[in-house]
Amino acid sequence: MSDEDLARTAGLLHDCFRDVIRTHQPEIERALAGERLDPQAPPELVARAIQAQGMWFQLLSLAEQNAAMRQRRQSEVSRGYDQLRGTFAQVVSAAARGGVAADEMRAVVANLRVRPVITAHPTEAKRVTVLEKHRRIYRRLVDLEAPRWTPRERGALVENLRTEIELLWLTGELRLEKPTVEQELAWGLYFVHENLFEVVPELVDKLERALRQAYPTERWQVAPFFQFGSWIGGDRDGNPFVTNDVTRRALFENRIASLRRYRQRLADLLRALSVTERAAPIAPEFREALARELAASGDAERIQQRNRGEVYRQFVTCMLRKLDATLTSAERRETAPETAAYRTADELIADLRTLEDGLVAARGERAADLLVRPVRREVEAFRFSTFRLDVRDNSPRVNGALAALWRARNSGDPPSPASPEWRTWLQNELARPLRPPADRPAPPPEALETIGLFRLIHEVRECLDREAVGTFILSMTHDVADILGVYLLAKEAGLFADAAGVESCTLPIVPLFESIDDLRRAPEIVRDLLQVPLVRRTVRAQGGVFEVMIGYSDSNKDGGFLASNWELAKAQLRLTRLGRECGVPIAFFHGRGGSVSRGGAPTGRAIAAQPAGSIQGRLRLTEQGEVVSLRTAAPPPTRRSCSRPACSSIPSNPSASRRSSPQPSSTRRWRPCRARPTRPTGGWWSTLVSWTTSRRRALSRKSRS
Repeated sequence: MSDEDLARTAGLLHDCFRDVIRTHQPEIERALAGERLDPQAPPELVARAIQAQGMWFQLLSLAEQNAAMRQRRQSEVSRGYDQLRGTFAQVVSAAARGGVAADEMRAVVANLRVRPVITAHPTEAKRVTVLEKHRRIYRRLVDLEAPRWTPRERGALVENLRTEIELLWLTGELRLEKPTVEQELAWGLYFVHENLFEVVPELVDKLERALRQAYPTERWQVAPFFQFGSWIGGDRDGNPFVTNDVTRRALFENRIASLRRYRQRLADLLRALSVTERAAPIAPEFREALARELAASGDAERIQQRNRGEVYRQFVTCMLRKLDATLTSAERRETAPETAAYRTADELIADLRTLEDGLVAARGERAADLLVRPVRREVEAFRFSTFRLDVRDNSPRVNGALAALWRARNSGDPPSPASPEWRTWLQNELARPLRPPADRPAPPPEALETIGLFRLIHEVRECLDREAVGTFILSMTHDVADILGVYLLAKEAGLFADAAGVESCTLPIVPLFESIDDLRRAPEIVRDLLQVPLVRRTVRAQGGVFEVMIGYSDSNKDGGFLASNWELAKAQLRLTRLGRECGVPIAFFHGRGGSVSRGGAPTGRAIAAQPAGSIQGRLRLTEQGEVVSLRTAAPPPTRRSCSRPACSSIPSNPSASRRSSPQPSSTRRWRPCRARPTRPTGGWWSTLVSWTTSRRRALSRKSRS
């Protein structure tokens, strides 16, 4: 797209917006044209003028997004899809041309795991209503791209665009109150409904297609590698409004969202798959599967009469009945579905595979690929939980619950959490087999909420979906004992693989290192953790990779921008080297935000800038507030924002990446800086940050009261 085209689109938006302002607030039209307002203008008029300028920049941003997408399409036409940066086709074809063998690429793809996590920080001030209007304006711009319109039709589209801009101007732009957890959850699910359900499964198809084109003699079967996580409803670190009841409601809302989506998708399949057995050869295996489903439905005759001879519709009807029973159970907030229902997402995936194979056997490969496979990949990506909900709490709360347990089982006061005696007690408790449930004493009241959280996690993973809860993240991890304490609480809740609770933990537990001091001590803490037999067995049972979260925002508050980024890089280098020494790969969860101070940067460049060997196809990172709406408000930016981290996580030369030292040469030049003070200008910085933090907490407590 040329600059003239971009100017034409921006000019159209500007003309429509000025017409709206001329109609509703003519006094500020001159400000929109770049002229000064009357110095005596009332404050309300000045505020509206500022709002008009802000809204114009929002419209200009939509024009730029539209221009970027048109430019991308033109580049694909002129250069070819495999030359388009940030696509699987470009990454995989470049690797194939560089001599990467198919088996080596197969290992890379098998190891690929990308997990963006939507956090609960309410930094997005715009309402969902405003985001929807932005989306509709963007779609009108897309409609206007087509050259097929007559002047009359184009005039109608422009009038429609002007109306959408008018409604945007007349709509309250910002939230007037702090959002509740339920409102934050609805905000997060909005983006899933609008775009992510459709876009995420496409990534698997794009990668498979790129692999087939680059390695045409090989067969490829790509597992789901891209899943969204969430902290909304699970992040209780510093948020007293997130209780166990709130977490339970969030889990059920996530479940209902995915089940309703699958019901809609199955209804679409029911309408589309009108294939009759008189026109296509039906495989005996599919007839047997259909007979089993009809018998289990208890209403075989009615289903057969309604769709006589249309065996695929009969099969989908049986699937819909089971899915309806699962959805009804979720809407009642019941953890155990009814008998004639899908108990897990794996059962629905198996039925979709049966339907897919049945169509292929009837020489309906295209229908299977275009209609059924996308539904299966949706279920594989979102399962029955939409998000993988992470639960986060801090070490003081965890240690407080453990101290209550200690008092219930011992006399006197518990040792300090930093003492060797405390760690010895934790290890002894972890080594001791659990008593039978009937013989276990009730947890003390002080520990009831925290232990109840772990019991909720156990219940949800057992009865709803094994991936409904992703990981437990421990903020303010200062010592090995902090993590061992979480293992003990998980053991008390039954989150171990064996009944005795001594073999391995089934819940991934992730330490979060946030401050400068904690980042420096992270390798030492992780080394000690990996020497604990229980932790080693757990890591092995969970796939052999140990995950560590690193915090960008708090380390920046603690030491400043430069020191924070330097310590983050050093910690990753040392942890990556430690993982190689111990034979346990370290995966990093990047707690970054949209602003530069919170680690924000263009995703592809940020990943490329990570220390050598620290990614290796595994990437987790947080997406916060306004960044989520910027990247997922419309399908084109959503596709780009999902493709970039996945493509950037694939090394261009896997074998060289594995062999390379985790100390890149570009970092060695800065070794002399390591001995210098980390904090930018000494004690005043710490004093300022400490005062600001305490002031913010005091204001937060005052607002809650």
